[in-house]
Amino acid sequence: MIRTTVVNMNGDVLHNVPVEEVYKDDIKWYWVDFAQPDKEEVKLLHEFFHFHPLAVEDCIEDFTERPKLDFYDNYFFLLLHTMDHKSLDFHEVNMFVSDHFIVTFHKRPVKVVEGVWKRASEMKSGNYTTYNIMHEIIDGLVDDFFPIVYKIEDSLNQVEDVLENSNTSEMMEKLFDIRHDMSKLRRSLIPMRDLMYRILNSGRMNFLKEHQLYYNDVYDHLLKLVEMLESYREFSSDIRDNYLSINSDKMNNIMMTLTVITTIFMPLTFIAGLYGMNFAYMPELDERNAYFIVLSIMGVIALGMFAFFVKIGWLNFGMRRKKKRRKIRLR
Repeated sequence: MIRTTVVNMNGDVLHNVPVEEVYKDDIKWYWVDFAQPDKEEVKLLHEFFHFHPLAVEDCIEDFTERPKLDFYDNYFFLLLHTMDHKSLDFHEVNMFVSDHFIVTFHKRPVKVVEGVWKRASEMKSGNYTTYNIMHEIIDGLVDDFFPIVYKIEDSLNQVEDVLENSNTSEMMEKLFDIRHDMSKLRRSLIPMRDLMYRILNSGRMNFLKEHQLYYNDVYDHLLKLVEMLESYREFSSDIRDNYLSINSDKMNNIMMTLTVITTIFMPLTFIAGLYGMNFAYMPELDERNAYFIVLSIMGVIALGMFAFFVKIGWLNFGMRRKKKRRKIRLR
């Protein structure tokens, strides 16, 4: 589907104008949106608009490229990312921008572009420029990452709460899934941050003199998103390390408990083995109360060793305090 919005020299806004009429002399600027185009419509990028073949190739390729900025003779080409909130899959949003036109291309529905298109369709006068449309799309795409990042924060806090109360491997699997999602986000946000820095410091974009503050705001949002992701990565590493440390400590406690039990029973096993050798002439065997005496000695030895281990702190496993960790909040 191809949609058009044009602004004529009088400032009037016209919608759904045939693509063939966007080159008329009375057209000030136009926006053509290729929304989920078919093969015949894709051909217009090269045959009608005469965009560079490399830029057209970036639009139609099946795999997702890194965000990028390319300059051509009378326009520049932007490739940006948007992310599906459920599957966390990347989708491309491509833009060809100049003073006189903006052409957007996306193979899947993009909520941000739909929102900007709706606002453009409600314009009564053409006070906007192509760079206003470009800014609104970029700003919307960047802001759309915030709910995803906040969801990651909530998931990390949930994992931390569960690990405080129980030892569950399922939560660790979830933690590694979260780290995988953060890696995917970083692969998009860091190039977009670098791209915005390049836009702000490019000497070939004269329109920035009037729109510098708006694009600086977008750049600040990207910086915040990247910083939040970096802090979450450190936080997830702390949770992972704490989990491994707690598990290691619990394993050491278990081994220590088993060692204490084994140590207590060693002298008892020795005594039992000594009097179980069945020699004919063992003097203690003839004693009337020998059995009870030996049991008493074994009991005293066991209780004495148990008291000794308690005194040196080897059996005080349940006396440790649990300290609650503070949850991160960077919103």
